[in-house]
Amino acid sequence: MKKIIITLSAVFALVLVSCKEDATSKIINANVQVAEQRDADAKKIPVMSFDKTEHDFGTISANAAQETLFKFTNTGNAPLVITSATSTCGCTVPEVPKAPIAPGESGELLVKFNGAGANAVSKVVTVTANTAKGTEQLTIKAFVTPANQLPAGPLKQS
Repeated sequence: MKKIIITLSAVFALVLVSCKEDATSKIINANVQVAEQRDADAKKIPVMSFDKTEHDFGTISANAAQETLFKFTNTGNAPLVITSATSTCGCTVPEVPKAPIAPGESGELLVKFNGAGANAVSKVVTVTANTAKGTEQLTIKAFVTPANQLPAGPLKQS
């Protein structure tokens, strides 16, 4: 029994001594620099800053096509890539820029509305991009009246 304990103790001591290699000698400086750059780049995020996030077309006639521009600027520190823009209904069609927007540059998102609905109408456009939130929401509003029930006087349009 003594021989087993002495043998196991010797093996254990040998394992402990052999594992005391200097770990810092295994670090490759080029890999450290690449990792630092990668981490710094990962912290760069584009930011979509809109001049407005809501547009009111006012009173419009039913089925009267309308459109508005939502202007934005990339106020972040990385290129902004818009992957999609969708609406809550098929009567609202957003058109987004295809090319990335560099930091400090501006872009426009065109939203077309075909005047569908009746009375107070509100539609939300969801813009999916590589921002911190991942999505931005824009709203269009209108009061849609049948063509034969328009109020007297000029219509408010933008």
